Amino acid sequence: MARRKQLYEGKAKILYEGPEPGTVVQYFKDDATAFNNQKKGTITGKGVLNNRISEYLMTRLGEIGVPTHFIRRLNMREQLVKEVEIIPIEVVVRNVAAGSLSKKFAIPEGTPLPRSIIEFYYKNDELGDPMVSEEHITAFNWADPLEIDEIMAMSLRVNDYLSGLFLGVQLRLVDFKLEFGRYYDEEEEEPRIVLADEISPDNCRLWDMATGEKLDKDRFRRDLGGVEEAYQEVARRLGILPESGPRDVQGPSTLQ
Repeated sequence: MARRKQLYEGKAKILYEGPEPGTVVQYFKDDATAFNNQKKGTITGKGVLNNRISEYLMTRLGEIGVPTHFIRRLNMREQLVKEVEIIPIEVVVRNVAAGSLSKKFAIPEGTPLPRSIIEFYYKNDELGDPMVSEEHITAFNWADPLEIDEIMAMSLRVNDYLSGLFLGVQLRLVDFKLEFGRYYDEEEEEPRIVLADEISPDNCRLWDMATGEKLDKDRFRRDLGGVEEAYQEVARRLGILPESGPRDVQGPSTLQ
């Protein structure tokens, strides 16, 4: 396997220098974390499945005009993406009360919300990813008001599309997390806001419409068991699980 320069390693992915200027190789790991890295483990085959699921969802979003960093999948664990400047904000879109929202406001989990709610969190593990307001974001120059408006509009559009897509395979999109970045195109004067990171059961809460069964990382967070099977079921319903099951690919050796 070719040696590549490692640019960054996060909790679920490793970024390597891409083969062409302005590109990055995103490698999906099997590592799993929860509660701001307090709980750690491994979900066998998670990286393979998340790579395929994120590829599928990013491609579908691109087809309806949502700009993303995704270029193409390279193999079972890697995809080629555009190099972007990540905005240090996690955008959470909520459709149904669950997780921290239920705990904060004593709302029974599973309660439909009167409308979709967008929350912002500052990406900082050491601080516990604190919730922030638009005022914080603009005051600390993480993004300007126009960028925030664009991020909110894009997040709601993603929510509308994915809610319908998952509904079609009998899954309820309870909530999910998005990340965005600035893409600098030589042909454009201003950077474009694009959807970045990934969309997978790692950052989406997905419940079976009939039974309410959780088919996402909550199975790991809450020690429910059957984590690998839940991820495979999501891929199966989307029609992207290989018949032979999730295969593996060895990661590239790292050139520091």
